Amino acid sequence: MAEQTHSVPFRGTAEQEAALRSVIAAYKDIPGSLMPIMQQAQEIYGYLPIQVQTMISDATGHPLEEIYGISTFYSMFHLYPRGKYRISVCLGTACYVKGSGAVLEKIKELLKIDEGMCTPDGKFSLDTCRCVGACGLAPVMLINDDVYGRMTPDQVERILERYASEDEEVPHENA
Repeated sequence: MAEQTHSVPFRGTAEQEAALRSVIAAYKDIPGSLMPIMQQAQEIYGYLPIQVQTMISDATGHPLEEIYGISTFYSMFHLYPRGKYRISVCLGTACYVKGSGAVLEKIKELLKIDEGMCTPDGKFSLDTCRCVGACGLAPVMLINDDVYGRMTPDQVERILERYASEDEEVPHENA
């Protein structure tokens, strides 16, 4: 597991908080509305940090444990911000057998983040998935919509450096 020394501080704005309070007010008395509230909160903030979960809990009366449980159970919710470049490593059977675990470990080592986390500069976030439907290219890594097939740990640094050095659109070049 990568050492988790980096975290992105929560920086909610007054406008975001007002928007969340408006959403909660609109849904608060509707049975079964916790999921829609959480979905809209994530739309407002981009993710569901513990501070936002606490606001939802305080305003709705739902226990924080329930909100956290939902946030961690459903993959659509993110506890950390997502980076400009969203990396996803396929851990489906074909990819895993062909070495995607080693690719994932190399990314964690280089970026010093774990799955579900974002680098402090907001440039990269890291997730895993179970299958991207490109088994013939296994192992596969995605960065946003760019697909990198037949990955090896030795290719990771060069690919990440291209994204790290670019402020604009990164031209895709399969490793």
